[in-house]
Amino acid sequence: MNDDTSEKKPLILAVDDDAAARERITAELQRYSRDYRVVCGGSGDSALAQLESMRDAGERVAIVLAAKSPHVKGEELLARVHDLHPHAKRALLIPWGGWADEQTADAIRNAMSVGHIDYYVLKPWSAPDELFHRIVSEFLQEWRRANAPGRRELTVIADPWSARGYELRNLLARNGVPHAFHSCDSEEGVELLRGCGQGGSTEPVVLLPEGDPLVNPSNQELARGYGVTTELLDAGPFDVVVVGAGPAGLAAAVYASSEGLRALVVERESIGGQAGASARIRNYLGFSRGVTGAELAQRAYQQAWVFGTTFLLMREVNDLRAVDGGHLVTISDGTEIEAGSVVLAMGVSYRRLGIPALEDLTGTGVFYGPPSLSDAQQFTGGDVFIVGGGNSAGQAAVHLSRYAASVTLLVRGSSLASSMSQYLVDEINSRRNVEVRCSTEVVGGAGEGQLERLTLRDGNGATTTVRADALFVLIGAHPHTDWLPAEIERDEHGFVVTGADFETTVPGVFAIGDVRSQSVKRVASAVGEGSVVIHHVHRSLERGAPRA
Repeated sequence: MNDDTSEKKPLILAVDDDAAARERITAELQRYSRDYRVVCGGSGDSALAQLESMRDAGERVAIVLAAKSPHVKGEELLARVHDLHPHAKRALLIPWGGWADEQTADAIRNAMSVGHIDYYVLKPWSAPDELFHRIVSEFLQEWRRANAPGRRELTVIADPWSARGYELRNLLARNGVPHAFHSCDSEEGVELLRGCGQGGSTEPVVLLPEGDPLVNPSNQELARGYGVTTELLDAGPFDVVVVGAGPAGLAAAVYASSEGLRALVVERESIGGQAGASARIRNYLGFSRGVTGAELAQRAYQQAWVFGTTFLLMREVNDLRAVDGGHLVTISDGTEIEAGSVVLAMGVSYRRLGIPALEDLTGTGVFYGPPSLSDAQQFTGGDVFIVGGGNSAGQAAVHLSRYAASVTLLVRGSSLASSMSQYLVDEINSRRNVEVRCSTEVVGGAGEGQLERLTLRDGNGATTTVRADALFVLIGAHPHTDWLPAEIERDEHGFVVTGADFETTVPGVFAIGDVRSQSVKRVASAVGEGSVVIHHVHRSLERGAPRA
């Protein structure tokens, strides 16, 4: 194995027993040698020995690339890497055209289905090979964003079990804002608090890029701190006001603005909605390696912004009424906005368990919605439970399994087959520290200041008490429709009733995505509805409301 003396640098490791291929790989990877330790070798056994040694020494591994050959079983090596360094990006090295080999194709598909690799990488065959570097660079960006220590754009300093501290971190994560977190009693946290004049503070503190502190900021103050406008400078009129910036609302914004409509999106919490919190979406069209919900949402947000969409974040719409020639939308700060049409895309919120003892621990061990990429690290070595049997619960289980000692998925039904995508079921079954307990529900819990234990009941009525460091609840959902006027029809569950053209019972008001009655709860479906609804918005504007 070739090595250098930069012991503290994260490692990029490549293994290939083909000497000529290894020489090209080594030459191409030297581009990263300033910031990473590059090691290329031909022996899988030697690679494993080095990786084990690095694990024991607490050293970091960024990327492992391994070839498939008669002498080096790359997929088996990478499965072992998953156990040794679960945060490292892993890829199977294949020659150009290797995907046509049936055994290689099966190895790629099987390894990806159980989460042992992130993707495959074509061995470099030219110099420079920018296709090779594209994948490597993406891997490094993803790895460093999730795992690199040190200052980020924003830094949150708080008690790890502070409910408000968790809310602030979760808000930043769901809006795609890079940030670091330090416990207020850690060495780094104490020093940072002292340096900004907040020594001994018991409230959450957010340090801005210049080092200025925000002490227990409101959502609006936090958003302004990272450069987001929370006040509407131009109150319209707008051709279309989109309520909600989940996948459906963002798609509507992109298509509306790209087709010349003056569009405003109002979002009360975070870009991306529930989907924005997904650790990895693997079945969204066009992202063969998968994509985090936050990244997908940020790309859509930037796309809509470039087309000219106006965004108003950290604000709610609390009233909507028809007026001559259109609609009047009232924002939570009292601002009234004239709109030719309105698209409702508010999405839904996860239902709560309704157990008083657990409600008191919300944010201090009990969480509604999936963990963010950064928050999952808080439960390293812990025992984590997830309530739910859908894709969001499955994605959370896979993500948390990289950190927690044990992850238990609690499902009321008899199996996952009817509620979860098969690729997630396969990946969950491959994780040795993930247990699925069917026909089981949470009926109680307790802890002093933070969650410490849960009471579970099985299908036979028997109860057990288990140690628990965290509980993530991802069950069902209810729509944000209580504020809507009575003229807009809703079904018995509160979802908005629409016709085939997505128009509600109020002309010029449309509903798309999860908030719509009988919608398909999938990101791709929401995006499709968001794009199609603009066609009907055009027709509505043409038949009645004047253009802005």
